Amino acid sequence: PPRNDDEPDLPRLVSSVQRKCDISDARHAGDYGLCTFLLKMREYYRWENELPLGHALPKDDLGDWLTSRERRWLGLDGEDFAPLPMAGSEIDPFEAGAANRHLLPRGLVYGAGYGLFRKPVFFLGRLLRAEERAGLTVLVSSCEYARELAGPPAMLQGNTIYVREESARRYLWEKVEEWQWQRQDNAMARALAAYDCLADPGAAPQRMAEDQMETMILHEVGEGMAGKMLGEPWRELLDAVACTPGETALRAARDLLADCLCTLPGLLGRADRRALHLYFATFDGPRRRLFPQALEAYERLVQDGAPEPLEEVARDGKVRWLSTARELLALPPSQREAAATELLHASPADGPRLRRPESAPGS
Repeated sequence: PPRNDDEPDLPRLVSSVQRKCDISDARHAGDYGLCTFLLKMREYYRWENELPLGHALPKDDLGDWLTSRERRWLGLDGEDFAPLPMAGSEIDPFEAGAANRHLLPRGLVYGAGYGLFRKPVFFLGRLLRAEERAGLTVLVSSCEYARELAGPPAMLQGNTIYVREESARRYLWEKVEEWQWQRQDNAMARALAAYDCLADPGAAPQRMAEDQMETMILHEVGEGMAGKMLGEPWRELLDAVACTPGETALRAARDLLADCLCTLPGLLGRADRRALHLYFATFDGPRRRLFPQALEAYERLVQDGAPEPLEEVARDGKVRWLSTARELLALPPSQREAAATELLHASPADGPRLRRPESAPGS
């Protein structure tokens, strides 16, 4: 949708939020591997210049833009996140709920929080719709006025799920571009065929994004369910291992618990093969390493059409990943980071194996 800057003070607000995004990127751009960084920067360039998905990028202009962006980041070294200018007052930039009390009636939505490796995440977008799901408020945005490099398409913050349609489209396009390099016969190939992307390249990405957003809502609802099961000690554990490989493992374990609680049962209940293909097309990284049984069950569904193995994997996964999380919490604090990191390196065939707490003498 076209961007509309007619609202009072919107340009000032956009500038303020984008400044925070730039500060976050200046601090954390080096956290990414080179390939991931370049993919994200390509899509960020498309967003900033309002280019269509898949638009061929001018190499010279892109190179100049990268150089300019790095210079901008260097100039932000040491700068803090300023308050949001709003309604004649200033609001803490991480108080998204307070900001949205002013913005939602104006058809805008603001998000703020922390992503992987404690990277601050901010965005400002056009409100598409608001709804309630399982006791949580879901705010769906369309076009984005300000964003940072990570651009997570969905986040749960407190009792609010933020879903970003524009970021969902761009996230999926990154995955499609990765697939195009090797063009393997896998879940992404099946998803592209199921959505008829070759015959309808204009509308297909939007249909994919809409289905993916529904899957993301299911996942974030599952995150809320997992959060209630694990409580404040889990959040404290995540903070304790932030910016370590242990954080990656903990987030993946909680993601898998959320998916077994809500995402997979929801997708299987809808019997929507397209959405299942899309889910497993993005089932990568630590989740694939930790839970190959889910991928194996999906491949069986593709081969013989039987959903029962995947249903069984989801049921077993609820127990497995809740048990794994609670075993980690039961360890002495000095052992938790090492045990979490071990999850990524242990053989996944029979599930994770954690060291038990050391017994006290005479116990």
